[in-house]
Amino acid sequence: MRQATTILRFETRRQGLLEVTGEVVRWVAAQGIDTGLLTVFCRHTSASLVIQENAAPAVRRDMEAYFARLAPESRDYEHDDEGPDDMPAHLRTALTGVQLSIPVIDGAPALGTWQGIYLFEHRTSPHRRSLALHLIGA
Repeated sequence: MRQATTILRFETRRQGLLEVTGEVVRWVAAQGIDTGLLTVFCRHTSASLVIQENAAPAVRRDMEAYFARLAPESRDYEHDDEGPDDMPAHLRTALTGVQLSIPVIDGAPALGTWQGIYLFEHRTSPHRRSLALHLIGA
């Protein structure tokens, strides 16, 4: 049994879904672990992770619009230390989550045909985000 860890860093430009599948897949392949389990962990409280369709851009736009309606920006929240997008970002993170567990088969994450791994930025302004990856297997 072997383990490997890393931190991947990303610059977000705006609210929305940023596909990180390629970076994750390349890192897993470089570890030489054929069969195992990959954990991807977002180290933030105002950004999250989702696995979603990566073929039709309309899916991403619809998801972004849905979460904007579900947890709208507003000055009505008690917690608004960093502006009107602060508390909605925390709510959206709570609803989507910060961790993914993905089986690794034949040296690659076992994603479906149309599945991609996305960092979901919930803040309006650009941010530096980091994902902790942990791979265990043989």
